[in-house]
Amino acid sequence: MTTLKSKLHAELTEAIRARDELRSSTLRLTLSAITKEEVSGTSARELTDDEVLKVIAKEAKKRREAAEAFEQGGRAESAAREKAEGELLATYLPKQLSDDELGAIVTQAVEEAKAAGAEGPRAMGAVMKIVNPKVAGLADGGRVAAEVKKRLAG
Repeated sequence: MTTLKSKLHAELTEAIRARDELRSSTLRLTLSAITKEEVSGTSARELTDDEVLKVIAKEAKKRREAAEAFEQGGRAESAAREKAEGELLATYLPKQLSDDELGAIVTQAVEEAKAAGAEGPRAMGAVMKIVNPKVAGLADGGRVAAEVKKRLAG
């Protein structure tokens, strides 16, 4: 069984051979982030595929945020590069939930929280506790929080 990390290594080798600079540099940075995560803490260890996915998701989020910052700073070329790296990393992540799918999960969680006695804006924590495990890795945390706020306000 090949791990996600070994798949990334193999694809890095392919990208280098193909002289695909964007792909090879993005994969290099991601693999070094994975290695950094493996050696952090008290003892070095091998990350599971789920943990590797979390690192990739974190790296993809960094690229999205950097792209936004570059766009606001009027640096279109740098923004385009960050966006391209983020899109490349997204291909390794599970497909993100659509707005409708996310809305349905949040609506159900709001109902569950109400049944448990949590209502209004103060129910945010209770609803997030129900939603987060269901959408882990499938939706950005900011998107989830915005949707929960919208449903609780409505």
